[in-house]
Amino acid sequence: MAFWFLLLLGSLTYLMMQYSVARATRTPVWLLWLVLMTPAFILTGWTLIYGIKQAPPSALILWVSAGCLLLYWLLFHWGRQLPADPQNQSPENQEQSNNNSPAEIAPVRPIDLAEETQLRNCFPWSVYYVQNIEYRPQAVICRGQLRTMASNAYEQIKTNIEGQFGDRFLVIFQEGMNGKPFFVLVPNPQAVKQNNHRDSEKITQPVLALLLLVATLFSTTFVGLRIAGFQVTQLESDFTLFFQGLPYALGLMTILGTHELGHYLTARFYKIRSTLPYFIPVPFFLGTFGAFIKMQSPIPHRKALFDVSIAGPLAGFIATIPLLLWGLAHSEIVALPEKAGMLNPNALNPKYSILLALLSKLALGTELTAKSAIDLHPIAVAGFLGLIVTALNLMPVGQLDGGHIVHAMFGQRTAVIIGQIARLLLLMLSFIREEFLLWAIILLFVPLIDEPALNDVTELDNKRDFMGLMSMALLLLIVLPLPQALANFLQL
Repeated sequence: MAFWFLLLLGSLTYLMMQYSVARATRTPVWLLWLVLMTPAFILTGWTLIYGIKQAPPSALILWVSAGCLLLYWLLFHWGRQLPADPQNQSPENQEQSNNNSPAEIAPVRPIDLAEETQLRNCFPWSVYYVQNIEYRPQAVICRGQLRTMASNAYEQIKTNIEGQFGDRFLVIFQEGMNGKPFFVLVPNPQAVKQNNHRDSEKITQPVLALLLLVATLFSTTFVGLRIAGFQVTQLESDFTLFFQGLPYALGLMTILGTHELGHYLTARFYKIRSTLPYFIPVPFFLGTFGAFIKMQSPIPHRKALFDVSIAGPLAGFIATIPLLLWGLAHSEIVALPEKAGMLNPNALNPKYSILLALLSKLALGTELTAKSAIDLHPIAVAGFLGLIVTALNLMPVGQLDGGHIVHAMFGQRTAVIIGQIARLLLLMLSFIREEFLLWAIILLFVPLIDEPALNDVTELDNKRDFMGLMSMALLLLIVLPLPQALANFLQL
């Protein structure tokens, strides 16, 4: 039974990767599939050698899964960097690419000399005084002095440029390394597509989204079956046991789906073209690597960047709390073992997290003592994973949601510094609590620089700054262990 399930799920995974991933990277699909399926092959081989009565070490599964996930990510992004498409490069990268090109290859000028006068007329001296215009392949950089509020300057100049050139360019407003803002005009890749009626059909692939949803439901249900204390081989005699894995599967997919729907709905509110959420099924570990959406148009300003970024963790966290409380209330209290791992759902020490300890005490009351651990109900396992997903996404590093949040709050330059500090702090914390070593390794591979908004200069209002600080406080409540003083107060 396990072999046929592995064959079916492996085939579905390959077909889906061939349909979606092959378009986004030049790395061979068979290689990515092989890396993704390696843990499942190891589990199957272990079962064939040792039988179902001897379970493989949890540390082996954890580290093999984490290693394969990192290798998959590296291979995927390595393949994305192979094509040198100047249209997708930043102005700095375009300049370096141009300097490395043969002398006989002339750079592409987005505008001709006759249009330069029109471009200069788009910058009133009382709004933004242009001092020089630099031409890069597929980009025009206008540097000068800002003479009014950044938000007013961007809107007026953007309107002027659209009046002269239509939708031919995307107008980007960024802060330079010297602290002075500058404008960048890049060809608008959607200018032609917006007039194509077939474009609306290409942005979302509902059949693919549905197939991935169903495949992830099956993969998480089989994982939930093991969490509930059953073996996959028992399905041969009683297939109704399959439904014992549904509580974990539905709980986890509800949290992940709500997280991505938060991003999706907020992006739609700001008229950012986005796909439906796509789940990633895997036949091992948690049953899924999460879900994602693809935004296919630029983010207009830092306000939208903040709202889209924080909406996912906030929505996922709101969905996590009631599921986790219900699951904790239906979990069993067991004796605290001498060595209780953070990811041991059979004997979880709630003091690993301030927030988890508070919720556990609220759900279980006086039954939970300092010498108690929790044998988590499958829904509680899903809720606990929801906390971990929320914390990981809130890490203020690069392309994670937390990285986008600090970018929107403080600007890209400061966000890069904050991301580097967060990496180092988590690495130092991993020497004290080895459970965070995997997180520290993952963050080392997350790029520190994310895509800027079109208006990447105008700052946020006080309300959003406060919400951003509260999101960082939530991250600390999930990550930091329960202080002893608070543990004594809670009698934990």
